[in-house]
Amino acid sequence: MPGMHVDLPTLGALRNLDVDTIIDARSPAEFAEDHLPGAINLPSLSDAERAEVGTIYVQDDRFKARKIGAAYVARNVAGYLQTELADKPGDWRPLVYCWRGGQRSGAFATILQQIGWRVRVLDGGYRAYRRRVAHMLYDQPLALRPVLLDGNTGTAKTRLLALLAERGWQVIDLEGLANHRGSALGDRPGGQPTQKLFEGRLANRLAGLDPDRPVVIEAESNKVGHRIVPPSLWHAMCAAPSIEISAPPRARAAFLARAYADISATPDVLSRQLDLLRSIRGHAPVDAWQELAAQGAFTDLAEALILQHYDPAYAKARRRNAVSAAHRIALDDLDDTALIRALPRIEAALTRASDPSAG
Repeated sequence: MPGMHVDLPTLGALRNLDVDTIIDARSPAEFAEDHLPGAINLPSLSDAERAEVGTIYVQDDRFKARKIGAAYVARNVAGYLQTELADKPGDWRPLVYCWRGGQRSGAFATILQQIGWRVRVLDGGYRAYRRRVAHMLYDQPLALRPVLLDGNTGTAKTRLLALLAERGWQVIDLEGLANHRGSALGDRPGGQPTQKLFEGRLANRLAGLDPDRPVVIEAESNKVGHRIVPPSLWHAMCAAPSIEISAPPRARAAFLARAYADISATPDVLSRQLDLLRSIRGHAPVDAWQELAAQGAFTDLAEALILQHYDPAYAKARRRNAVSAAHRIALDDLDDTALIRALPRIEAALTRASDPSAG
């Protein structure tokens, strides 16, 4: 297929691909584990078909496997032409990839090309993309100027990241990328992405940053829920300056009650999450927290969790890691009005932390 193949020299090159749609031709299970950003899944072979063809290929006859696989691919692509691809115009430009840019994407692309579409195939397939991600996150220091936004649970750090992004700051929202609020009650609807998918999202975010400008990251541990922060970023975060946001416990509790309203609206989920803390804090405190939850006293519950669980855990981690913020911003309230009013102070502190020569 001369002229159909396109290389991926860097992750940043994904933004400049001259294509309209990225098609992942791998099986649904492969796609769910990880995929290129923005890709749609139109499997050449279903999970069951891929397993069947692979078994025949290894245990029986390679020619037979290829013939059966080709029949499945032809049937499946024909189905897409009558459904997902039925409204694509004549000048549509798809990019197709599979595991390594081989038979599945090649067969898919050949059919699309015969129709007249200007189809491309990703050279090296998903494997080439994954190598780029792993190289960035595991094999080399990052060209990054991070400054950490620190503060105990409930100090609105994630909300501040969003407000800073609106004002033009570069930010990395690790909790957003990991779909987790980074706390014991941090589960979000939809669950967390796989580790590979989290890393892909992170690597593509990093690839779009200007290395000459600071980037604000929430001060996390090396895990966000069950997802591990890759070593290249973690090492950069450990060496980064930080500013610390503080607020009274009651203001933090009110913020948490608002931020976690989805969990408080599902009492069974909240109860199960609180039960997970019994092995850490003991039965008596958890029983008291469960009672506050049953009463609907969610601000009181949040304040009890702050004072009895979150703050002691933060203090222990800071002592262990010798964490000390160079700049501290004290806030009296954490609603949006107060946060927006505080942004100039926070921005000035971030600027000083990221560039000591700025004063």
